[in-house]
This record gives sequence, C-alpha cells and structure tokens, in this order.
Amino acid sequence: MNTPSHFVLNLVLLGRVAAPSANGAIALGAILPDVPIFVFYAAAKLRGLPESEIWSTAYYEPFWQTLVAIGHSLPLALLGLMTSRAYGWHAGTFVCLSLICHSLLDLPVHNSDAHRHFFPLNDYRFISPVSYWDPNHYGHIAAPVELLLVLAATPFFFALTRSLPVQGIVIAIDLLYVFGYCRFYLLAPSGN
Repeated sequence: MNTPSHFVLNLVLLGRVAAPSANGAIALGAILPDVPIFVFYAAAKLRGLPESEIWSTAYYEPFWQTLVAIGHSLPLALLGLMTSRAYGWHAGTFVCLSLICHSLLDLPVHNSDAHRHFFPLNDYRFISPVSYWDPNHYGHIAAPVELLLVLAATPFFFALTRSLPVQGIVIAIDLLYVFGYCRFYLLAPSGN
C-alpha cells in the first residue's frame, strides 16, 4: 500500500477511538515503517543507480531489507505497544497501534516486495497473490480499490481534524491518486 494511504486510513481507523491529541502519534506510526524505503531510494539515486537496478537489486540488499523489516515488524510493534501501555505512554501506544495497522494493511497487497512482518522471530514473508502496484498480480484491481478506500475515507478524516493544512494535505493526496490512477492505468498504452 502506498504511504499516503496509510496516513489517511490509519487516522480514520484509529482516530475514531482516540482523542484528537493522538492524531500526531497515529500519523507518525502510519508513515514510520516506510521511512527506510525513502532513505534507501534517496541514497540509491545519489549513487546514480538506474530505476531498474534500484528496485530489482539494490532494494534487496540485506542492510536495507533489515531496516525495512524492523519498521514492518509486528512482534516489535507489539512489544512497543505492551511497553507503552505498561508505562502509560499514550503517544507511544498510538504510534505502535498505527505501526500494527500499517503492517496489517500491507500484508494482503505485497507480492514480490513482501515484507518480513515477523522479524526478528523469523524471516517469513507472506507473498500475497495481490500487489498494490504490479498489474501482473492484480495491481490494476488493487490500485483503484486503494484509491476508492482513500477517497471514501476522506470525509471521515475531515471529521477527525479541523486543521486546514492537514485537510489540504489529504486533498492533495486524493488529487495525486486520481491523477496517478488516470495516468498509469487509464491512459497507459495497451499491454503495460
């Protein structure tokens, strides 16, 4: 699932049970697992690697895969959740709940790029038959479903926050998703 989708969906799913003071923690937990991927991509681009090598070879280097696994680890997020609850750390509780939500939303839509959600207990990767992006694995279906989920969640998101800058970010996400979907799926040449 795309990182902006986690931002919107996690806030809608978890923000309805939390006080508005938890929205920042939920947003952090929604985005945090993918930060190593953004850092990796920036480092790969600085090294001058072509896109094909970035995503076919460099992304699978053990160092980067370990960082990505840490961010997507359900056992580590559960440990953080139990620790936060034990010490009464409200923000930590919602960061960890959002980390868990991120991973659970990723599980059904990652194929060749599946994460090690049970790291460090084991290196198992659930290889879903569905990919959120790859048309060879129903990406042409998963992408519009993700788009529709985010668009449907937007009114609920607006009910959770009155912050105009944050609402503007969500409107920008919606517009980028609609534009991206039209560009890559509706306007793409046949056979892609």
